[in-house]
Amino acid sequence: MDYAQFLVQRAQRADGSGFVPSWLPEFLFDFQRHLVEWAVRQGRAAIFADTGMGKTAMELVWAENVVRHTNRPVLLLTPLAVAAQTVREAEKFGIDARRCSVDGIRAPGARIVVANYERLHYFQPSDFAGVVCDESGILKNFDGRTRAAVTEFLRTLPYRLLATATPSPNDYIELGTSSEALGGL
Repeated sequence: MDYAQFLVQRAQRADGSGFVPSWLPEFLFDFQRHLVEWAVRQGRAAIFADTGMGKTAMELVWAENVVRHTNRPVLLLTPLAVAAQTVREAEKFGIDARRCSVDGIRAPGARIVVANYERLHYFQPSDFAGVVCDESGILKNFDGRTRAAVTEFLRTLPYRLLATATPSPNDYIELGTSSEALGGL
């Protein structure tokens, strides 16, 4: 393989895969509604919002819009300690999200599948229309196995959302790893 072919194989340019959201519920605050609308229209986006700004609600509404648009499930990856809370938040907002804790088995009929990062290897990208990476700061370790696995999993998916309260906007490595995960490189 020559270098040009290598670059073509590795490229994952953003393709404008977003769409007009069909659901922006009243429980979102105005700023949340604007962020979700922007992220859905992008198709691939990052929401870097401080603690307590309602990232979970925004993630769930983004995922629900992707499900409605594609009629396919979305995988929502979280740290282990956050997965149960995410499902509780979904119930509170009337969104169908189910935690998958069984290896490789997705809850039948689940619209949004919630799993921790450590279980990613049990899933196939082709089973999902999109992925949400909650606490996406996990991707900042350039040499990390988790970053590599998540980035590879996302590579072919048109819908991707990263969300974190702790981005390092002046950390070029984190900007690079986040950009790569979103397909911006």
